Amino acid sequence: MSLEQKVMADMKDAMKAKDEAGLRGLRAIKAAIIIAKTAEGAGGELKEEDEPKLLQKLVKQRKDSLQIYQQQNRADLAKKEEEEIAVIEKFLPKQLDEAALKEILAKIIAETGAVSVADMGKVMGIASKQLAGQADGKTIGATVKELLAK
Repeated sequence: MSLEQKVMADMKDAMKAKDEAGLRGLRAIKAAIIIAKTAEGAGGELKEEDEPKLLQKLVKQRKDSLQIYQQQNRADLAKKEEEEIAVIEKFLPKQLDEAALKEILAKIIAETGAVSVADMGKVMGIASKQLAGQADGKTIGATVKELLAK
């Protein structure tokens, strides 16, 4: 079952349950899918390998907004963002914990022969592809930098 089909099925359930927060998050995913499908060069479909990237982008946007709302003491808007993040994260693969992420990145560093922060680009290219959907880019980058600085 594709992401779009899962979202549509969950939207029906959310409408029946009158789950306003869930419906808002699902509509955001559906809108992003439609935009991705109609983008130039997409050919009218969303590739399965692009789905986690799309969802991570949506979560990142909401986390950025959440941070701004918290700084401005807008608890009402921050709550909405938190609810949407929770809905979107249900569709993402399970996120790696810090220990597992460090272990995988250490292997990638060893494979690429990276020895300093100057080699970070080589490691990030491979890590971003290999860990797509399992960790966000900011976390991967910070962990790679930490491992290479040792």
